[in-house]
Amino acid sequence: MRSFSRPELVERARPLLGTYVTARVSANSARSAHAAIDRAFEAMAEVHRLMSFHEAASEVTQLNRCAVRAAVRVHPHTFHVLRSAARLSRLSAGAFDISVGGRLVEWGMLPAPSTDLHPDPAASFRDIVLLPERHVRFHRRLWIDLGGIAKGYAVDRGIAALRACGVTRAAINAGGDLRILGRGTERVCLKTAERYPQAHATIELQGSAAVATSCGYPTRWPHGIVWRTCHVAGARGEAVDPRLTASVVARSCLIADALTKIILIQRAAAANLVRSLRAEAYLHRPDVAGSQWDAIGVSP
Repeated sequence: MRSFSRPELVERARPLLGTYVTARVSANSARSAHAAIDRAFEAMAEVHRLMSFHEAASEVTQLNRCAVRAAVRVHPHTFHVLRSAARLSRLSAGAFDISVGGRLVEWGMLPAPSTDLHPDPAASFRDIVLLPERHVRFHRRLWIDLGGIAKGYAVDRGIAALRACGVTRAAINAGGDLRILGRGTERVCLKTAERYPQAHATIELQGSAAVATSCGYPTRWPHGIVWRTCHVAGARGEAVDPRLTASVVARSCLIADALTKIILIQRAAAANLVRSLRAEAYLHRPDVAGSQWDAIGVSP
């Protein structure tokens, strides 16, 4: 008689990407599950090393210091994220803009880079030029921040590492950026700035789907007489209302992560973009009556 062993379910957490990252893997043995999780954490840590605004040795720091003077060659991962960010900036008419690092430094949300070159107020994503052979050049002085997209990409890289290890069922959650692998269903609670559970919602992810949630409330910071957050309306350079929460379901965590910022900025005007990217979005607005959740780009 043939015997079958039940899959081992292993779950581990590690501080990464400015948050705690949890990886849950179903594998034939606990040993193989732990080995796959190690590979996933390593893949996500590489994204952090390359794209962190805070790391002195990261490629983002190198670009912010040098790219206005001369073209800088970057890693394929960094170039992919920059190219994706440029596409989303064009599609959103500048609502998504990674050149907002200077504004976030001004608001006290990010530390000032150690450079004598300060951002030009007129600079935007259009001044970031992607050249052949993965070279990057800035036309104007600017500081990029990939915090609105790189965490989602890191989760995608973690899932890719698990898949390369032969894992067929898993989930990675990086502080609100979640992607699943396999044919199962994952119930996800969408939390908001409101503390009472009635303001939260539950959705189901199926297949290899991703969901990201963004809300400025946890990172709000007083700046003068107003509250600032880590979310900036790129085209206008204004702070996003910290009470709003955006959640996006998409095929990749990179897309879901970036789209949450566009939803926070453009709200209903982003419906066509959401549909074109085969995503669905939900916006929580505590200042309106009723359920307070708006579905954006979702078929009735």
